[in-house]
Amino acid sequence: MHSNKKMGRFAGLLFLILVITGVFAEFFVRQKLYVVNDPTATTQNIIENQWLFRLGYVSDLVMSTMFFVYGYVLYLIFKSVHKNISLFLLLCTVISVAMFCQNSLNQFSALELVTNADYSKTYTQEQLQVLSMFFQNIHIKGYYVNQIFFGLYLLPLGYMIIKSGIVPKIIGVFLVLGFIGDMIDFVVYFLFPNVESVLLSNITIPADIGEISLCLWLLVMGVRSQKISNQI
Repeated sequence: MHSNKKMGRFAGLLFLILVITGVFAEFFVRQKLYVVNDPTATTQNIIENQWLFRLGYVSDLVMSTMFFVYGYVLYLIFKSVHKNISLFLLLCTVISVAMFCQNSLNQFSALELVTNADYSKTYTQEQLQVLSMFFQNIHIKGYYVNQIFFGLYLLPLGYMIIKSGIVPKIIGVFLVLGFIGDMIDFVVYFLFPNVESVLLSNITIPADIGEISLCLWLLVMGVRSQKISNQI
């Protein structure tokens, strides 16, 4: 039991690092440098803040690495609850990490196009700016594609929490609701891109509440004793 508590706190620490690095990359780098529908201003921001851009890029990769290890630790914690479902959770995190890392190259391409002098020999400055903006926009869309598996891991995690009670079951409920919200968000983004509402703008909040609550609980309390379910 003592080992499980330590494992749970380690998982909480991993997720805390994941949140910090992810928030930094998104809110203190991308949203600071990216100007919607303005390739000139965006690429100028990137050129003038190359070190910040690179730091944000590395932070994203640290985040994905933490998520990979986090997924494995969750598998170790929950495999005695349900081995097959915990394995499914691990597979979702592995696929999500692979997709995220591959998609991150689109972001780095935006920097490469406007800072590598070799490209200016073939393309004009305006063309490079548009291409750079294009890769950044594809990077954003890649986030939504990745949301399939990043959101999907919430379902087995929430189910096993509800089933086992090793952390408060209400957290598991929020995680399951978070899975539903993430899937709706993904579908709406690609099928109905012009649809806007307060509900859709906040549909991923249950996932945020569930994951942050789980992180804090694991950090402070670790995990409770587990119920062993019948394996499929």
